[in-house]
Amino acid sequence: MTEQGKPTKITFVYSNPTDPDAFETAYPDQIALARKLPGLTRLQTSKVWPKEDGSPTPAYRLLDLYFADYAAASAAAAEAGPLVAATVEHATGGVVIAFAEVLEDA
Repeated sequence: MTEQGKPTKITFVYSNPTDPDAFETAYPDQIALARKLPGLTRLQTSKVWPKEDGSPTPAYRLLDLYFADYAAASAAAAEAGPLVAATVEHATGGVVIAFAEVLEDA
């Protein structure tokens, strides 16, 4: 199996938004757009726990989109224009999007 033939995920790491309430209102629409991506095998969303001392967290939310392999993830990315546009619009604190090889799946 080539490296690109291994399970792949696309991860969105959302930084702390300037208006968390507005972000949370728009977030379900982003998830709905993500669920429409071709080849999606699993979707996982997470919210970062607040720090006990009240200081800013290193991220606000995570979104992981799983695909059978790199080619499937790339094909989905080619169709992800509406998702990326919604993300850029509502991720007012910024977002990092990364492709990653899944090394272990529990």
